Amino acid sequence: MDQIKIGRFIAERRKAKGLTQMQLAEMLGITDRAVSKWENGKSMPDCSIMLELCEILQINVNDLLNGEVVFMEDYNKKAEEALLEMIKEKEQNDKQLLTLEWVIGGLSVIVLLIPIIIAAVVNIEEEWVRTLIAFSGFVPCFVGFFFALKIEQVAGYYECQKCGYRYVPTFKAVNLAMHMGRTRKMRCPKCNEKSWQKKVLKK
Repeated sequence: MDQIKIGRFIAERRKAKGLTQMQLAEMLGITDRAVSKWENGKSMPDCSIMLELCEILQINVNDLLNGEVVFMEDYNKKAEEALLEMIKEKEQNDKQLLTLEWVIGGLSVIVLLIPIIIAAVVNIEEEWVRTLIAFSGFVPCFVGFFFALKIEQVAGYYECQKCGYRYVPTFKAVNLAMHMGRTRKMRCPKCNEKSWQKKVLKK
């Protein structure tokens, strides 16, 4: 998806409607800085306001995602290309998130171990001080593991080994499931069978 092209297209359509960035932003309930970022190709409109933006600019979502008005004869082809590009971008983003999950998990373990090692190695007479130091890593470690688990839940999909259905489970289901790495024993929402489900990136 060409964000620069889409940004130019948004700017062209905005100007054609006689709107300033501030006016468009007010109509959408956002800041003019957000509109500026779109038009400079630095970010994309959020899905929650995309339809409203298209209505204001008198275009459809397919036009917006292609950065140009798509004529009827090219509509299906352009729509398919835009959809494939979005799927590809999601897979890349999910892959990066899953890498980030390992980084957060590794740092969380380090944060947990460092105070324990310090308490064991440094000669501190007061028992309560050593205990406090040893346990000081538990809170940041817990927070780190929470975010890592949340990333694992939302990035990619879990594949049921019984029926092959791929889905995004609830955080509770992921949190309570037995696991080996990223493979978790969960109940499939489609076939209602429990199986060891692997993490996959593609739907």
